[in-house]
Amino acid sequence: MRDVETWKRQAGEAAAELVESGMLVGLGTGSTAIWAVRRLAERLRDGALRDVTRVPTSERTTREARALGIPLVDGETAFAPDLTIDGADEVDPAFALVKGAGGALFREKIVAQASRRVVIVIDETKRSPRLGTRASVPVEVTRFGWRTHIAWLESLGARVTPRDGFVTDEGNQLVDCAFGPIADAAALARTLDGRAGVVDHGLFVDLATELVIGGWSGVRHVVR
Repeated sequence: MRDVETWKRQAGEAAAELVESGMLVGLGTGSTAIWAVRRLAERLRDGALRDVTRVPTSERTTREARALGIPLVDGETAFAPDLTIDGADEVDPAFALVKGAGGALFREKIVAQASRRVVIVIDETKRSPRLGTRASVPVEVTRFGWRTHIAWLESLGARVTPRDGFVTDEGNQLVDCAFGPIADAAALARTLDGRAGVVDHGLFVDLATELVIGGWSGVRHVVR
């Protein structure tokens, strides 16, 4: 675990070096992305960066950024980030992702879809031959009728575990769906998108443009 935490920090801090003065930057949520947030704050304080504004992807990231004195754009403002730095729970060889272990998947996807570049920071344990091998897929559902979705998700092959007591930043419920290795992540994403009451899900397909990976051999920056 000590190695993994070091890799997370190295990856997050390396990704922060991709930010240039004048950029609008999406700020991700999670234990790896937070290192990028902290390093960006350091670069702003020491004058290496100027005029950088951020779009946070969760209330947790908003609180962290404000505590560090980072200027923020609120969610009601139109934005198109030059670069978003975020983490992932699992990444396949085509850069498709499972995200949402921290519960912020809805805002994370909005910011990622609006971004010119999406840089995913991970440690090497998050690499996977096929999504669903290592991580469950979080599914955010409206509070009204949310239990009705469980049987439907199970019919798709998922083992469903509600996050009891957890409410998303949007006031919705979250269920974790263990599908096992997913044969076609894009097709499953389309199926989930078509269900009334499913607000969003943790399958991020064709969004990541770059990976920054921390591991035994140091930090690697890979572009799709």
